[in-house]
Amino acid sequence: MKAVRINGYSQNICTVFCNIPEPEIADSEVLIRVKAAAVNPVDLLILTGSVKLIQNYTMPLTLGNECSGIVEQVGSRVTGFQKGDRVYARLPLDKIGAFAEYVAVDQKAIAKMPEGYDFNTAAAVPLTGLTAYQAMVEELEAKPGETVLIPGGSGSFGQMAVPIAKALGLRVLVTGNARAREQFLSMGVDRYMDYKQENYWEQLSDIDHVIDTLGAAEFAHELSVLKKGGRLVSLRTGPNRAFAVRNQFSGLKKLLFTLAGSKYDRAAGKQGKEYRFLFVRSDGAQLRKITEIVEQQQIVPAVDSRIFTLSQADKALQLVAKGPLNGKVVIQM
Repeated sequence: MKAVRINGYSQNICTVFCNIPEPEIADSEVLIRVKAAAVNPVDLLILTGSVKLIQNYTMPLTLGNECSGIVEQVGSRVTGFQKGDRVYARLPLDKIGAFAEYVAVDQKAIAKMPEGYDFNTAAAVPLTGLTAYQAMVEELEAKPGETVLIPGGSGSFGQMAVPIAKALGLRVLVTGNARAREQFLSMGVDRYMDYKQENYWEQLSDIDHVIDTLGAAEFAHELSVLKKGGRLVSLRTGPNRAFAVRNQFSGLKKLLFTLAGSKYDRAAGKQGKEYRFLFVRSDGAQLRKITEIVEQQQIVPAVDSRIFTLSQADKALQLVAKGPLNGKVVIQM
């Protein structure tokens, strides 16, 4: 089968388009004929070795973290899925490989696609949807009626996070660009702030929760608007000790992440607040809940009009790296 691989970590985007054997499935896995694979910033982080402390890979490695497709074969212990099902998944971090014609995936990672969705659109849902869900439900433990602020939330993450937050009964505040204002207001955002016109840290205070999509440079501003006892979960700033403990990393990794995140933990602790870090994992049960929300609220994530083939993976990755984007970048088989 055709696949896109790397032979080692590299700061340059240089993948290998090649033929490799079709994967064999374990008893608890399904074989998916991939119809579309989304391209994400995490693919670049994996390619460059930036996340090898979280997950180090044996080379050569087939890239790709999320996909949609058709079940071709099921293992002997698989229940709930059969040949011909239209499914999608954020692949388990230790067994990625969506940039290929076929991928073997544990049944616990997959869910049936939203009814009526095409493969390209469906492929844009799992990773972002799970990130938003895990941030709000697991890390923030947000309760109905509480307020969550998403600085820089007008991109593909916000398009999934806002309707999920509203479905969970949260008030949602978003900062972003002017052109996305009407779209986000129509999604039910309680307040939308144009980052070029308003500094949210000068206008907001006593916020229950913040989801950071911007990174370390925005940390102080985000922390300042939180109420005492509030939580800030970051998708970009960096892991800390709590992250290492929750993921049951080795003693050495716990030490490294403790050191790396200590300044953020200290800064939050001094203000009586809490810092968390999230690196999204696969979860088919959660993805089924997200599917219900997607169907009920008719969420249609934006997909960039520039669709790529497997042989154009380098171009797709470069577009994600440099932008500008008009939605999730997709490789169509």
